[in-house]
Amino acid sequence: MKYDAGDITWVLIAAALVMFMTPGLALFYGGMVRAKNVLGMLMQNFFALGIVTVLWAVICYSLAFGGTGGFIGNFDFAFFKDVATKAPPGLSELPIPPLLFSGYQMMFAIITPALITGAIADRMRFKAWVWFIAIWVVIVYSPVAHWVFSPEGWLFKTGALDFAGGAVVHINAGIAALAAVLVLGKRRGWPQHPMPPHSLPLTLIGTGILWFGWFGFNAGSALSGSALAVQALINTHFAAAAGMLAWLVVEKIRSGHATTLGAASGAVAGLVAITPCAGFVGSMNAIYIGAIAGAVCMLAVSLKMKFGYDDSLDVVGVHLAGGLVGTLLLGFFAETAINEAGRDGVFHGGGWGLFGDQVLAAVAVMAFSFVVTAAILLVLKKVLPGGIRVDAEEEESGLDLNEHSETAYAYDRV
Repeated sequence: MKYDAGDITWVLIAAALVMFMTPGLALFYGGMVRAKNVLGMLMQNFFALGIVTVLWAVICYSLAFGGTGGFIGNFDFAFFKDVATKAPPGLSELPIPPLLFSGYQMMFAIITPALITGAIADRMRFKAWVWFIAIWVVIVYSPVAHWVFSPEGWLFKTGALDFAGGAVVHINAGIAALAAVLVLGKRRGWPQHPMPPHSLPLTLIGTGILWFGWFGFNAGSALSGSALAVQALINTHFAAAAGMLAWLVVEKIRSGHATTLGAASGAVAGLVAITPCAGFVGSMNAIYIGAIAGAVCMLAVSLKMKFGYDDSLDVVGVHLAGGLVGTLLLGFFAETAINEAGRDGVFHGGGWGLFGDQVLAAVAVMAFSFVVTAAILLVLKKVLPGGIRVDAEEEESGLDLNEHSETAYAYDRV
């Protein structure tokens, strides 16, 4: 098959942009933790680049895109067999080489479990993270990706839409984060003692990298240098801007201040919500979706105080809530005038069918990911020497020294 060089070039760039999001996420989260834990946070994220890459080649790509089963793939592509020459089932008309498609999808698999690190900040042993991420990407991420992204997946076949990962990435990671914090328990001293970010400039730099990389995340999912990619890119930027503004408005009303952390969080909330919608909605609808997400997520982060779960860096409030907002609003705003491969939502004469399928996808992913994530962690808690959580003394002195024998800042040499 002859491929268009422009399509290949764009998706190569998009894959690199999505890869760059994981270091961006590391900085985004790293600035929000206390100084004694910043390297621990960076290491958890960077480790994802290593372990998930290898597992993707060995087994995960095959489980996500191999075979014709509705719930899980097979071993046809295990150890990257035939990936360079054979398109996945249902994707014979790929506009790019199968090897490039697999590499692009790999970047999604890397950042998804990395999102969970924000919820478990300051208290998980690194060896527990190593085991957890390796197991999670195989038995949670890969099946969910198959359900939604593979044309053979059961949710794909029901008609649920997810352009770039609202359910596969954000709902999946967000609900897993909730399960993780419930199993791990609260940070010692939370919420009685304040635990403010140690470097908001790092967080803002990370936000900028994420915003930039998200163009590859969403516009790259068109898999071509096309008008659809242009629409997805514009939608991504519009939603991020609207999400930031809406968060700041609600924050100002509620607390009397518009903060830089609020600006960063609002932009990410808008980016999360537009992810499933980017290639299915018009430009102004992207602004509406982003604004709704910014407001909803700003309110959602306060739920941890009400219900008492210690989601350290608001993964549940931003990624789970934002992913749900985008996934469900797609049932209202989607229109085939934007993408013939999609469906019309409620506001465009499509009735309630798409909305119902979006609800089903969200509920199925949440139920599966929550239960299996909790099970993984409960087993690791029992079998790993020392458990999955650092002890009180180690938590007090910080993960950087105890887990990695390093410090981010050499105060004694300043």
